[in-house]
Amino acid sequence: MQRMWSPWRSRYIATFKEQGKKKKKQSLFVDAWRSKDDEGNLIVWRGKKCFVIMNRYPYNSGHLMIVPVRQVADVRNLTAGEMAEIMKTVQRCITALTRVMRPQGFNFGANIGRVSGAGIDDHVHFHLVPRWNGDTNFMPVLADTKVISESIQDTLRKLRAAFGR
Repeated sequence: MQRMWSPWRSRYIATFKEQGKKKKKQSLFVDAWRSKDDEGNLIVWRGKKCFVIMNRYPYNSGHLMIVPVRQVADVRNLTAGEMAEIMKTVQRCITALTRVMRPQGFNFGANIGRVSGAGIDDHVHFHLVPRWNGDTNFMPVLADTKVISESIQDTLRKLRAAFGR
């Protein structure tokens, strides 16, 4: 089996885990929600029970995460109201991403628990990744490098406009 090392991801997650030990154990998503710096935290949209934040290390341009405001580790502990707003927000995200980026499809899901690949396993969140025909090309296959074709700040501005911010 070939290994792909991403030490930057571990350092990023460890930074917030250390912060969590010093304070109450709150996730980086709680920190982002409480902050007033939506631009710096890459928050696209805020609802009452969930919000949309861009992934700082995206799988593709436009990679969004839909996060409940309340820190819950297990999807089964979300209320019906939280689930309803999350799913309605997924629809809004797909509409905005379709308008702004014109993807041909989407991956949508969650990694629940550390063993499933959740980097932040104490605050469930849902990934929405726009996909295009041919978005896996020779760079990731041969060079273990993913090319993101637009700056994250440009994508943030376009998506905020599509959300009506």
